[in-house]
Formats: sequence, C-alpha cells, structure tokens
Amino acid sequence: MSKDDTILVWFLLHEAWLKNALEFWGFLLDVLGKETSEIKEEVEANAAEVNNAAVLNKEAAEPEAAEIDEAMQPNEETAQIGENQVTTTILATKRAAWARLKAHHKEMEGIHMRDLFAEDPERFEHFHAQACGLTMDYSKHRIRSGTVDLLTGLARESDLDGWIGRMMSGERINNTEDRAALHAALRYGAPGAFPAGEADVMPGVRDVLGRIRRFADEVQSGTWRGYTGHPIETIVNIGIGGSDLGPVMATRALGAYQHERLTGHFVSNLDATQLMEALNGLDPATTLFIIASKTFTTQETLTNANSARKWFVERAGEDAVAKHFVAVSTALDRTSAFGISPANVFEFWDWVGGRYSLWSAIGLSIATLIGMDNFEELLAGGHDMDEHFRTAPYDKNLPVLMGLLDLWYRDFFGAQSHVVLPYDYALRSFPDYLQQLEMESNGKRVTRDGEAVDYPTGSIIWGGPGNNGQHAFYQLMHQGKTLIPSDFIVPMRCQYSMGEHDDAMLSNALAQTEALMKGKNEKEVRQALIESGMTGKELEAALPHRVLPGNQPSTTLVYEHLTPRILGSLIALYEHKVFTGSVIWGLDAFDQWGVELGKQMAKVIMPELRSPQEITDHDSSTNGLINFIRKGRGIS
Repeated sequence: MSKDDTILVWFLLHEAWLKNALEFWGFLLDVLGKETSEIKEEVEANAAEVNNAAVLNKEAAEPEAAEIDEAMQPNEETAQIGENQVTTTILATKRAAWARLKAHHKEMEGIHMRDLFAEDPERFEHFHAQACGLTMDYSKHRIRSGTVDLLTGLARESDLDGWIGRMMSGERINNTEDRAALHAALRYGAPGAFPAGEADVMPGVRDVLGRIRRFADEVQSGTWRGYTGHPIETIVNIGIGGSDLGPVMATRALGAYQHERLTGHFVSNLDATQLMEALNGLDPATTLFIIASKTFTTQETLTNANSARKWFVERAGEDAVAKHFVAVSTALDRTSAFGISPANVFEFWDWVGGRYSLWSAIGLSIATLIGMDNFEELLAGGHDMDEHFRTAPYDKNLPVLMGLLDLWYRDFFGAQSHVVLPYDYALRSFPDYLQQLEMESNGKRVTRDGEAVDYPTGSIIWGGPGNNGQHAFYQLMHQGKTLIPSDFIVPMRCQYSMGEHDDAMLSNALAQTEALMKGKNEKEVRQALIESGMTGKELEAALPHRVLPGNQPSTTLVYEHLTPRILGSLIALYEHKVFTGSVIWGLDAFDQWGVELGKQMAKVIMPELRSPQEITDHDSSTNGLINFIRKGRGIS
C-alpha cells in the first residue's frame, strides 16, 4: 500500500473522531462566549485543515477512494424550523456509504441472479423477512449479504432511526409547511397520549373516531333515514387525490366486508361523465353524499359537489339537503353555506397529509360501507406496521428493506420505474393509490433545505392486476431492454375461493417471479427447439426471438388472506418504505408544491375559454390551443 493510500485509509477510519473533534471545538468556543463570527472562522479553519489533509495527493488516488474522502467532509447543519430543530442532511452522494455502494455496484452489475442462487442454495432462508402477517421474499434481487450490509449502513449514516423518532414524536418534519406528519397518531390504538411534541392529539382523534362510529352505525342499521323516511342504500363519495384514491382502493379491497344493503360510488373527475355514471339510476331518497375537502374550495370536488346538489334538489327539494349531504372538512362556514349541518361535518387536521388521510375522517366512506369494527381493524393493522418499522432491526425491517432496494435500483442501476402487481384482484386499485403515495412524496428535485440533488429521486410507479398484466405488459418485462423492479402481492387464498382458482392464481404468480429472474438462455432455447423437431435455418432464425435474458428483480409479498388488518399493514408498509427513501435522499416527503402551478394556471385559462377576444397572453402553443377550442365551440 502506498503512502497516499495509507493516508486516505487513516482518514476513512477516523472519520467519526474527526467530526466529533470539530463539534467539540465549536461547543467549547461557544461556552467561552465567543461571537458567532469567531466560531465560524475557527471551526471552518479546523475543517479546512482536515479537508486539506484528507485530499492530499488525491489525484494519485483511486476514484473510489477520492469519492469516499469527499463523503467524509463534515457538512451537517441544524436548521431552525418554527420552534423545532430539525437536522438537515448532506446530499446522499456525499456520504461515505454511497461511495462504497457505488464501488460495490460495479461488482454486482454483471452478475446474473442464476449465479447468485447457484452460489447460495439457501438463498430464500437468507433473504426473507416476516412481520404483521406479511412474508417478504427478497431473494430474487441482484444483491448479496454484503449489499444489504452496505445499504443498511447508508440508512444508519443518514440517521434513519433519528428521523423515524422525529416523525413519531410529532416534530414538524414537513419543514416547507412547518407541520408535523402524524398519520401514525390516527391509528394509535394504545390508551393515553400519542407522543406528539407538546400537544396531545389523541383526544381530538378519539372524538372524531367516535363520531364516525355513530354515523356508520346509524347508516348501516337504517336509523339514519332520508327525506322520505327510507334508509340509505347508496353512498356517493366526492373528493379527489387522497380524498378519493384511498377510499376507492380500500373499499374495493374490502368489498367482501361491505354491508349487504349498501353500495358505494366515487366521483373525482371534472369530466361530468363520471358523475353522471354514478348518479344514473340512483334514487335520491336513499342516496347519501359525502363531500371530502379540507378547505371546501378544491375545484374538482366543489364542481362535482355543486352539480350533485343541483341533481338532488331538482328531485327532492332544498329542504331535504341536510339529510343527504355530509362533509369531511374544516371549513364550517363554507359547509354551512352549502346546506350541511355542523353536526354532520367531520374534522381532520393540517398534520394529516392528503395521501396519508384514509386513516382519518376521509375514511368516513370506508367505515360506513364496511362497518366501524372493520375500519378499526384497518387502523390496527397500520399501527402494527408502525411498531415494526419503529423497532425492528434494519435487516429484518420490511419497509426499510423495500425502501433500500428501491434506492439500489433507482440510483445505482438507473431503473426509472417500479411495477406493482397484485395477484389479489381485490387490490386492483392499489397501484393507483401507490402512484400518489410514492410519486407525490418523493418526486422532488431539492433536499428539505433547498439544495439541488445530483441523483434521481422517486420512481415512476405503475401496475395492475398481475394475471391481466401477463397478457399485456409482461412482454416488455421479459424481453425489453428496460430494467423494471417489481412487487408481486400474493394471497394464499383470494376473497372468494372457487374450485381451482386459487391454485391457478398462485402458480401463475410464482412462475412469473421465477421466469423474470431466470429467463431462458440460448442453450435452453436451442434444446427446446430441437426437441420440438425444429432444425437448420428455421431453428437459427427462431432462436434469438425465444431467448429471455431474465435478471429482472422482484419482491414477493405473501399473506394468508386479505383482511382489514392485513390491508392496514400493507398500506403502512408502503408509507414507511417511501419515508425511508425520503430520509436517505434528504427530501421532505410530506409537501407537494409541484401540483400547485397547474392549478393556478387553470384559473387563468378557464375564463379565457369563454372570452370573445382572441387570446394572446400565453406561449404560441397554449394560445393556439385555446383559440382553436374557442372556435370549435362556436366562441369568437
């Protein structure tokens, strides 16, 4: 080992000591009463000495060693946010663990998973974990045990435990909006206070849950009656985003638990077709509308709500509105103006993000359709996963492992998308729900303190029922040139068992994970063609079309049967997977400023569509489209 290499290794091994020494000097100078400027000058001087020594002769060092050396530089700060201090993190690429993973990726990128299984016949035993009724097989990934060690090392270096503690203790980790992210409190089943900073949020949470129970019980029992005295038979939930995707997904997933008298419809789209399809054939006397909007100003929700109200009043009259419309909102003045009694408005709070809100009063439609006992089981399943995420070691922690594997492919292999494949048809809307959860949370270009990232964040989430996908998009997964990590979600028994259906479903799911991993190489294809009787030029022409490269990674999640509790754990699993990724990438997972710009522009364009004057205030494309549509609609 050269002298230069020895110096670099020494600094790598003493990284923690050097960092603590600098922090000590900063603390000591503060105690001695020095001014802030003097502290900064002396600490920076010390840091400069360390950094200058650390990069000594780095031009002669290996690239990987230089990256590790750069990652060692003490870059952490503490940002004041409201009354909380939230530690910001350096860019992930500046961490020593990231550089180690980058070097390790070079070792792994050319290895086929067939070889990994050949070198470790007990691979399933070594790469599976269990929690909350879920078994996670992650053996079909392009990893070795050393990969997991390096990934979990990155999580530790990123202070994942600290960030889990901050979230669970109510610190305002949504720093751009100065809010906590307390969705875990909504499913906290233990007695007493939820540890949420200075405030105890549980009295308010329990009060709303009690009101939801009373409402759901009244509707299900037939005590709640419409303006003609008949019980409610149809629930129409009007919302968008988290106020729609969560309730749609959960009620479809738990359709087997739905009250036999009740039917649910969900309306979110501004295209009136969806609303009219929902209202078609409904009896206003037995229909109840739930309007879900925190501010009661969301354009899509209020447009649909006003049209639904007009439809209802034309058939039942103005006086009947109060018996057939309830709201989930905090805007009592606006809900009262709409005609909804304050007693029928269900509250939720600014620390409930939309994509995390199905656990709150936004779940009113879920509780009403499946019953409050089942809704509380859903909450309990979420709490089970909260506790697992908070306490399990990283190498046995399902959300942590999933988040780290997602980052492994996104940032080191360059995968751009991730497909979710439920073989439980009840979960057919789960990929749609996850699109908002994952892409709205981690689709960010700057860290939580505003620094531009130099690595990809978030994946394009897509998918659908796995069995249907086999006859649609699996072709690309098997023979395309794109790396697509996948999640297979597989029940041992479906909601309704019939004949050989379960065995057929299971065999197809397991076969696809094996086929994506193994593929079919040229030698195997040639032998199969020879055995089929094909020879000569015909065989050679067919050969390349039948080869499947394999090596497509997949995670398989298995559970016995989809119950409300299992569903709750499954949803929370993905929530915490997303949070794990956000911590390592240094993102605020709980804001969504990217969705605002289009809304603001739409407010400008809407009156222009009816303007008698030609529109010229936008770019030429937008001007041209507005004017073309105006002319096509007869406005000029």
